[in-house]
Amino acid sequence: MTQALVLEDDRNTLNALATLVELEGFEVRTAQTVAEARGVLEAFQPQVILSDLMLPDGRGTEILKLIQEDGSVEIILITGEASLETAVEALRLGAYDYLTKPVDEARLKTLLAGVKRTRELKNEISELRGELRSMGRFGKMVGTSKPMQRLYQLLEKVAPTEATVFLVGESGTGKELAAQTVHALSKRRNEPFVAVNCGAVSPTLIESELFGHERGAFTGADSQRTGLFEQANGGTLFLDEVTEMPLELQVKLLRVLETGKLTRVGGSRLMDVDVRIVSATNRDPFQAVEEGVLREDLLYRLRVFPVDLPPLRERHGDIELLAEHFLAGQAKEAGIEKTFHPDALRAIRAFPWPGNVRELRNAVQRAFIIADDVLDIESLPQEITGGAGHRVGGALELHAGMSIAEAEKILIELTLEANDGDKPAAAEQLGISLKTLYNRLRAYQDEAE
Repeated sequence: MTQALVLEDDRNTLNALATLVELEGFEVRTAQTVAEARGVLEAFQPQVILSDLMLPDGRGTEILKLIQEDGSVEIILITGEASLETAVEALRLGAYDYLTKPVDEARLKTLLAGVKRTRELKNEISELRGELRSMGRFGKMVGTSKPMQRLYQLLEKVAPTEATVFLVGESGTGKELAAQTVHALSKRRNEPFVAVNCGAVSPTLIESELFGHERGAFTGADSQRTGLFEQANGGTLFLDEVTEMPLELQVKLLRVLETGKLTRVGGSRLMDVDVRIVSATNRDPFQAVEEGVLREDLLYRLRVFPVDLPPLRERHGDIELLAEHFLAGQAKEAGIEKTFHPDALRAIRAFPWPGNVRELRNAVQRAFIIADDVLDIESLPQEITGGAGHRVGGALELHAGMSIAEAEKILIELTLEANDGDKPAAAEQLGISLKTLYNRLRAYQDEAE
């Protein structure tokens, strides 16, 4: 039988919790202080511990220190609303999850039911750790550098919980891969993973995209549409570039996150949705709040567990590993074996990769297409080998004394040309939203006219 320790200083609350846990099929021991819990743990090995955050002789987080070497024990902290931030911080220390008082019985049952599944996930994560040591991989993510290992550790801690995750990183650092990893290592792994780029959807359509609409809700709504929240029900919804979401929609998103209910555009029926949110941005979210493009209350609702993704230039040793990884993928897809020339690898290692992993992947793909058997330096894009730098075809050039606006226009045109006119790819490399790029291009066209 699965065993549980319930730690609570109030006798009535302790007895009520112990009864609820017993009804879920656990063998239960109880304690009212940290010292008493220490004594119980000497002869009792629970798989889950429910502990009040504030105890007469210490804090519930001290229990984490008692069992931190034992990965088979899960901690569920119980806290008052005023201590919610402390409870969230406890997730970083290894807590499984937290409950607020008065305890919601249905949520407690859900957490207890998830304990066994979480133990299975931890075993799978251990296997992934072994894979990381031998192959430099963690799920779909590749890298052995210290910044990446720190990232893996954070994702490992937060994945089995229900906490919302907020990913911050430059364009091309792999935020969607990180979100997929969180989903793959969570209790929701067998349910849908749905992703949307908030900056790439028209402001007039994004509400319908997220929440769906009823037939006749607006001009062109010829049939009912299921929104992304409904599509992701039971699973994970990834909101990329969330700072680009219109402010009026942010209010509605906040309401859905707080209530777990939504209404389709043009509808009146409230529908329950069970979705875990992972969001991401390539800009400073606090600066976005100061600029008035992101609601502060929404930021704190999304940013329960913030995670920074390192840029490629800080991932020493990973560039060559990633280049070989992308080359192997291209070779497998094409059924043709090709290799790197040492000069090409030296150029790849020396380049700062402002577009990060995405830019590296695109460069390898291009070189693979151009090269015969060996990807030499001639097959790499000129900006990597130093052949183009700030000029394309002799037509566009940056020079000292030009205005920032002029330099910005040239940079945008160069990036569009390098991406063969692919605007979403250019926006990603430039580190701006697709909406911002379209606004700039429209302004340039107006100037020309």
